[in-house]
Parts: sequence; structure tokens; C-alpha cells
Amino acid sequence: MVRIGNLELGHFPLLLAPMEDVSDPPFRAVCKRGGADMMYTEFISSEGLIRNAVKSRQKLDIFEYERPIGIQIYGSNIDSMREAALLAEQADPDLIDINYGCPVKNVACKGAGAALLQDIPKMVQMTKEIVDAVKLPVTVKTRLGWDDKSRNVVDCAERLQDIGIRAITIHGRTRKQMYKGQADWSLIGDVRNNPRIRIPVFGNGDISTPEQAAEARARTGVDGIMIGRAAIGYPWIFSEIKQFLETGRHAPSPTIEDRVRVCREHLDFSIRWKGDKLGILEIRRHYANYFKGLPHFKDYRMKLVTLNDYDALIDVLEEVADKYEAVPA
Repeated sequence: MVRIGNLELGHFPLLLAPMEDVSDPPFRAVCKRGGADMMYTEFISSEGLIRNAVKSRQKLDIFEYERPIGIQIYGSNIDSMREAALLAEQADPDLIDINYGCPVKNVACKGAGAALLQDIPKMVQMTKEIVDAVKLPVTVKTRLGWDDKSRNVVDCAERLQDIGIRAITIHGRTRKQMYKGQADWSLIGDVRNNPRIRIPVFGNGDISTPEQAAEARARTGVDGIMIGRAAIGYPWIFSEIKQFLETGRHAPSPTIEDRVRVCREHLDFSIRWKGDKLGILEIRRHYANYFKGLPHFKDYRMKLVTLNDYDALIDVLEEVADKYEAVPA
């Protein structure tokens, strides 16, 4: 049984990654139904929380059916991060996660996210301040290192464990790689198989099929896997991986009826949570993945990403269901 503090996550949990502008409550809802064992909010700016910025505060919204769920925060100032962790704790998540892995310029170039991989003493001090400040378990998500010359995640994991984190998730790329190239799981395995490491180690990066998940588990011995981009528009990835790991057999692919139904549920939740305008606008990034692989879908996709009327969108989805009913998913 994999445990983070008092949380029991099963024998090989599948985690939904915290993705900016993606891992909002509507998306998390369909992923929870799809089999995600643990989820995280979008990563939240510590400075935004402290300033009471509307967008940052809204990201604290969590729901009982999502549990277990963690709130992820990022920042470069230790005092601000400690204060943000205390504010996040008031939203009553199951844990607080610290982002030391985000590679994007407007985060890393401000000294936050993956930038802390260049200053391990500061990373350790920041983490300790947060661990000491909150009552909830604290976890970390990070990368292999800043670049190929500083792939220091094994040392990082030891030092962070020593000051009290309860789990670590490692993305198998350096910050310099961004999301390019192939994720390297060998160092993730080195962390997991380090005799000093007693906390759960979760792997992340390039897992988009059940076979890849099975290979990663067998090769590295990780305690679980975090899924990110592969879940966008395809929340079935969690249940498909689970069935394959348990039985060695593939689950049936979702039918076009399944795709349309879940897409519509996602749209409805998005509107309920964000209102008509934003709800319709912000689900647009998911449509292409919900219907990936369908032949001659371009015209429908263009309608889905340009229409602003709910009834018109539902008409398009119903038309898609009718047209592709006999097409293998």
C-alpha cells in the first residue's frame, strides 16, 4: 500500500499532474471518473495567493468527490511560499505540493519552479520552512536537474526527504529540455532504488499507453505514475492503464458515444464553474484530443473551437455522434 502521511493511495496509484490552464475542476472531474487515484490543482503562484488575486484564489476551489487532492504552489521567495502554504492549507486539501519542476520562462526565469534546481540549499530551506509551517503532508514535484551537467535529483531527493517531505514526483527531463526529447526514467529509478529513500517516488514523463506504464514500473520500481498531457481529452487513460497492469489485457477503447458523452459532461461542468463565456472558451483546448483519430474531423473541430453558443455546440456534438457511430474508435 502506497501512503503519503495518513493517505492510502492503493498499491500503484495513478496521479493526475498539475497542469496550468488544464487541471481545473471540470477536467479533474472527468479524470476522477476515468480512474485517477490522486489529483492536484493547477499550480498556484504564492505571490498571487498573498495578494488575493482572483485567479489564484479561484484555483483553491476543491470538491469532496475529488479527494485525495493536493494543492500545488510555486514561488521564489521563502517567506511568501510559507505564507502561501498556510493559505492553501485553509482550503482543506489532503496535502501541499511544491513545484520545483515548471520549466516555462515566466516561472523559471523569476527564480521559481525548476529554477530552484540551480540552488539546492535554497530549495531545501524553502521546503523545510513549509514543512514546519503546515500540518498537512508536504510533497514535491521536480525534474532531473537544470541541465545535463547538473542532473542532481538523487541528492535532491535525499535532502528533501531528510527535512520532512512525504513523497516526490520526478519528471524525467531537465529544465533545459523543456518537454522536448525523450523522458529519461533511469535516474527516476536510481532515486526509487536508493536504499536511503523511504518515501514514495512517482515517475512522470511520456507515459501515454498502458504498455509504457507497465515498462516504467518494471524497469524502475516506482511507487506510482503521474499522467499529464496524455490525459487531456482522454481521461480513460487511467482505467486503461489499471486494467492492463492488473490483467495484462487491454480495456475496450471508448466508443464515439463515450467520447461525446464525456466531452459534454466536461463542457457542462466548465460552464457551471466558470460561466457561459469562459466555460465555453476554456474547454476548447480539449476538443481535438477528445476526438483524436477521427477521419475528416477538421470541419467539426473548427466549429467546436469557434462557436460561442451552448445549444449550437451541443448540436455539433450530436452530429458528431451520429456521423461517426459506425467508425471504430
